[in-house]
Amino acid sequence: MQLAELENRLPAFCRAKYAHGNPRLREVVKMPGHAGFAYGFRVDIEGRTDSWFLRLPPPDVNWVGTADVLRQVAALRAMEGTEVPHCSVEWAGDDLEWFDRPYFVVPWLEGDVMRFGQGDGPREVGREWGADLTQNQKLDLGRQAMSALAGIHKVDPSLAVYLGSPVHLADDVERWDKFFARAAEPDRLALVPEVRALLLEKMPVDPPVGIFHGDYHVGNLFCDTSACKLTAVIDWELCGIGAVQNDVGWAATFSDPQAWDLREGSGPGGRNMFLDPDILIELYNEAYGTTLSNMKWFRALAAYKFSIITGLNLSLHRRGKREDPLWEDIGTSMTPLIERAHQLLIG
Repeated sequence: MQLAELENRLPAFCRAKYAHGNPRLREVVKMPGHAGFAYGFRVDIEGRTDSWFLRLPPPDVNWVGTADVLRQVAALRAMEGTEVPHCSVEWAGDDLEWFDRPYFVVPWLEGDVMRFGQGDGPREVGREWGADLTQNQKLDLGRQAMSALAGIHKVDPSLAVYLGSPVHLADDVERWDKFFARAAEPDRLALVPEVRALLLEKMPVDPPVGIFHGDYHVGNLFCDTSACKLTAVIDWELCGIGAVQNDVGWAATFSDPQAWDLREGSGPGGRNMFLDPDILIELYNEAYGTTLSNMKWFRALAAYKFSIITGLNLSLHRRGKREDPLWEDIGTSMTPLIERAHQLLIG
């Protein structure tokens, strides 16, 4: 949706949603990020300014899976009343009169996340705030992050029935087959068939099940940068119900230097890897209250999935289907990711 069209639609939406007063739209902007169609808008009302974040599905797609924004609403509402830092949903629905598609609105947060790539220059020319954290600050933030993750996993899944049935591990391995077939530079993913077979052969039995975030890493942890405090877990579009170790393995993989191409000038070179994967897992176990097993398998699954996701998104970018040059940088990590998955499974 173009900003001009959204600016025309939002005043009526605001008048309908505010129970009183005379809301006046002041600003509408496209929000940064790579995950979809998100906008920020501000409303002046009764001497104050309210700031909101609007999420819409992409145009011309079926509203299922990651394009079903109401899945995120279900997960976020299940977090209400818990200590999990999250954005409370203010308005949401599938009433198409406002934007011709489902939507949800949460507060527009002030702060930042740690992004995937980080330069070495001064902050004003792109240096990430996370690059300046001390080891103690990282440990404190890591404890906050993994405590929040344990909190998510302890929420009763019946509070989010909209998310459907638990995802079976075999299905989670096999559903990437069609995306592997469409990946760019398949030679970088030569180990995929062998890793797939190992994942199915060594698949854990009866892992603990709960609500999972699906994309849990520092890039989706919104922080008060001045206080180094986690204020919200964001971007729930891959959420579901299934093995809780999915998220722990994902977080560990995104902080595993052996899974990425970190050569200077290549891929996410200079990236802040946050904390050692074993430290993250230990912090999670402390918060969860027990030591979860099979973490090498779940770390391998995460690296397997993201190697294929990278190949797919690189293909979409190069074919002009979803242009995003970031995937050219991440693409150099396709081979280290799948090699790391293989190593974890045979080690």
